Amino acid sequence: MTQTLAAGWVPCEGGETVSGMSARVFRVMAHKWPETPHWEYDARYLGSDAHGEWLGVSQGTYIARPGASLNAHCDQVILAPHEGWWVARFFADERVVNAYVDIATPPDWDEATVSYFDLDLDVLRGPSGRVWVEDEDEFAQRRGGYPDRVVTNALHALDEVQRGLSGRTGAFSEQASMRWLRALADL
Repeated sequence: MTQTLAAGWVPCEGGETVSGMSARVFRVMAHKWPETPHWEYDARYLGSDAHGEWLGVSQGTYIARPGASLNAHCDQVILAPHEGWWVARFFADERVVNAYVDIATPPDWDEATVSYFDLDLDVLRGPSGRVWVEDEDEFAQRRGGYPDRVVTNALHALDEVQRGLSGRTGAFSEQASMRWLRALADL
């Protein structure tokens, strides 16, 4: 399954920013299955490359969910892959974690929003390179409420993301995210 982009909105090739899109701000809306609001925040469209569509979240951006809110502690970039059941965040300040990946449904795009369902499982990479999974207990509790195809895709994505983060390959290499973190810093 691939993400759906708004009508007339074509992702660009080779890491180019779509003309006029760099200033475009999207509301990112994560939900918990089946329709519970989760984290929401605004992010600026940065561009596209072989890995997917990149969005930027500047330090200080307000991020909220029911019952909690915070301001982004540093610049971060969000990768919505062209294909895949995950959404990744890469941080400019890597003291605690440099990558945080939500196992999620493929994002849907429209004129103003990017939305997806967070499927509980999170894969993180710390500054030492250690990779770990969080919230396996939440996934196990909710697993019976997910359709079988969602469980299958989530578990496949979990394996894919763990391998990518551990090997620092493809979308999960530092080179992939650093380019977009620099682009965000230059705005």
